[in-house]
Amino acid sequence: MTREILTHQIKQLIDEVLLLGSMVEEATLNSITALKNRDVKTARTLYDDDILINDKRYAIENAIIITIATQQPMAHDLRFLAAILEIITELERMGDYAKGIAKVTMRLGDTELQVPIREIERMGELGVGMLHRALSAFVHEDARVASKIPAEDVAVDSLYNEIYHQLIHQMIADPQAIESINLLLWVVHNLERLADRVTNICERTVFITTGELMEMDSSDDEDTE
Repeated sequence: MTREILTHQIKQLIDEVLLLGSMVEEATLNSITALKNRDVKTARTLYDDDILINDKRYAIENAIIITIATQQPMAHDLRFLAAILEIITELERMGDYAKGIAKVTMRLGDTELQVPIREIERMGELGVGMLHRALSAFVHEDARVASKIPAEDVAVDSLYNEIYHQLIHQMIADPQAIESINLLLWVVHNLERLADRVTNICERTVFITTGELMEMDSSDDEDTE
């Protein structure tokens, strides 16, 4: 009976992690759309709704602590629960990035500014796609798929560099717009960091199946929201 209870509780936790992941994916894409449309009202809602992502993360964390205390999982199950604790932390931080993008939209308002929105949208799509597949690999404990996803970060980094240079050229051409353009630099920085954090999720999936925590990415840039 104890094994059945633990299995059921882990299944519930997986469902909650996937829900948290979908919340982060939606917040990320919606924050970019709000930026594209200069939709300050939607941006404000996204900014305020970040608390829902935080609350979900803490609820999952609390449930894991209770499960560990009451069911005393061992070996694979314990690694799985420990991995979830790390993954929900990564997801909560990704939610902060989406909140940061919404904040940029709120600060820009209707300021006239050339925004490389197509490239920013592509960055978001790539990052969210990586996240979605990383969570799927985690749920299915597919270390093979998880180990391949971090390589896709190259495309995100390439877009980041492209946008960065575009924005720097805009700063040079129009010094009066430096403050606003700098806000856009934070947007692409946050999207670049989101993709970096997907790698951390992939590392945890490999950890579950092998018991070894392998570093797939040496990046340790500081986070900024």
